Amino acid sequence: MEILLDLAKTLLSTIGDILPILLLLVGFQFLVLRKPLPHARHTIIGFIYVLLGLALFLSGLEKALFPIGKLMAAQLSDPMLVFGTPLVPEHPGWWNYGWIYLFAFLIGFATTIAEPSLLAVALKAQEVSRGTVEPFHLRIAVALGVAVGITLGTFRIVTGHNLVYYIVAGYLVVLVQTFYAPRMIIPLAYDSGGVTTSTVTVPLVAALGLGLSATIPGRNPLLDGFGLIAFASLFPMISVMGYAQLAAWMAKRAQKPLQDARQQDGTSR
Repeated sequence: MEILLDLAKTLLSTIGDILPILLLLVGFQFLVLRKPLPHARHTIIGFIYVLLGLALFLSGLEKALFPIGKLMAAQLSDPMLVFGTPLVPEHPGWWNYGWIYLFAFLIGFATTIAEPSLLAVALKAQEVSRGTVEPFHLRIAVALGVAVGITLGTFRIVTGHNLVYYIVAGYLVVLVQTFYAPRMIIPLAYDSGGVTTSTVTVPLVAALGLGLSATIPGRNPLLDGFGLIAFASLFPMISVMGYAQLAAWMAKRAQKPLQDARQQDGTSR
């Protein structure tokens, strides 16, 4: 019964959030465009599906994803697991938290592979590029970028380093890559950094960061708990452009023997 009451409250809150969007779309349709709503029945049913889906999703976040992320962070940073004693040393080393880094890498990779928005972008990229961009390869490149980014973000939480240094250094790398990466991949790489921070990745990553900062001694959840999502947005841009640069280099290297053979054949003639 309590779950149903919570779901009802979430549904009412979701209706309040969706209502301005609905009024905006309907207002433009009837007052600006002055045209009837096409497929009105399907549109109304679709909005009902959106309301129910969002309400269920938000309830799932509160009941499952956020608690799981915090629980895993608390368990992986438990002194008995990390140090073998119930007491935390005065100056713990960053290398003691290896299980946290491994979990961060795997959860970043797994949630990104399951991200619906990334799959949609990958399929559209394949369609527009006429098969040049392979969706699976793109998803793997993005997932590796997110995994490395979240791992580095957890390292920052453990060590307490300033977030600014990591973000500035990362965007400097992106800036340099932008000048040398194939032009076709640059917009896709930038978009790939945005689609990773969506429905599946954000809840678990945010809960992981807040859980770590709350359990690791000397960390402040407000100062150290946030920022992992920034890593999850930044590093896919690096990995996708890096993947494109590597593919271009390998293709060029494969063509070089053919070019040399043609040159030798032309010289012999």
